[in-house]
Amino acid sequence: MSLKYFDASADTADVITALQDDGAAVVNSVVDSKVVDAILGELRTPFDEVGRCDESDFNGYKTLRVSGILAISPTSAELVAHPRVMEVADGILLAHCINYRIGSLTAIEIHPGETDQSLHLDDGIYPVRMPGMQLQISAMWALEDFTEENGATRVALGSHRDSNISNTAEVQYENNIVQAVMPKGSVLFYLGTTWHGGGANRSDKPRAGLINTYALGWLRQEENQYLNVPREIAEQHSEIIQRLMGYQLHGILGVFQNPDGSWFEN
Repeated sequence: MSLKYFDASADTADVITALQDDGAAVVNSVVDSKVVDAILGELRTPFDEVGRCDESDFNGYKTLRVSGILAISPTSAELVAHPRVMEVADGILLAHCINYRIGSLTAIEIHPGETDQSLHLDDGIYPVRMPGMQLQISAMWALEDFTEENGATRVALGSHRDSNISNTAEVQYENNIVQAVMPKGSVLFYLGTTWHGGGANRSDKPRAGLINTYALGWLRQEENQYLNVPREIAEQHSEIIQRLMGYQLHGILGVFQNPDGSWFEN
């Protein structure tokens, strides 16, 4: 199998079909380099100051990670609520929810010498598998060119269809593991049931990406947006961003009896 690539002008329906068929798809050059350069500039200090706080065998020891993105990078909102991403999320998630929200936002910078991350699936945080239902989708934005040498994300194509797959995905899908090589400003979509992982950086420079997950609106978010992003900052963002952060009802879930202008109905 090979990873399918689409131009920025491609029909979203075709992207969704590829995503459902293969578990992953790339749309090239979706945003201008000025946007991703601005985001990188906003993330530089957080990367340097707190990026090593989550070092572990799984996260790596030469990889920087930062969360609370909407509190530290205003420009990142352009990627979080990008129309293309919203269209894909609508097509995958809205069959199973009234609305969806951010699951997590994480900026990742893989430095030279980092090894392959273990393959994993994002839906693994929830103790249930529902065949035919995606609990999440992910959008990995290339803030710099992703190459085979600098650690482009690895995805196991077709792995989303196997409900019995275990942590031996690296062996079971050895022949279907590909790297999402793409220019900066591009986005890799993959399903919550698709096995994936960061690649080894064999180059002499780091590479940075922003991974945004979107989860069904009735699920608990992986990253607590209410605490990671101070309310006074959340209110500076657009309504769509505030809704994605979780400041909205899902049916009767999340009832707030004293609405004060920062809580939205369905």
